[in-house]
Amino acid sequence: MADPKGFLTTPREEWPRRPVRERVRDWDEVYVPGALLPIISKQADRCMDCGIPFCHDACPLGNLIPEWNDLVSREDWRAASDRLHATNNFPEFTGRGTTAP
Repeated sequence: MADPKGFLTTPREEWPRRPVRERVRDWDEVYVPGALLPIISKQADRCMDCGIPFCHDACPLGNLIPEWNDLVSREDWRAASDRLHATNNFPEFTGRGTTAP
């Protein structure tokens, strides 16, 4: 875990969304393309790595979220991808349905 107090020191930052007036005219992504990458490593530091990670129980795929967040915070993208693929064959699109990764 990169920063055990990251949830206290790093403010929550949302992935920016496209304006509603623009989104209702197409089927493109709701979120601004490419806007997540600059903030995701900082936000991964917010993981508390609690003693009993409830995100493990809540994830129907068995993803190990604290481990994944640690790899993302260190920007070790290959290992983070391998970590997701170890428990989930389709993280590219099933990750849209979860709040953790």
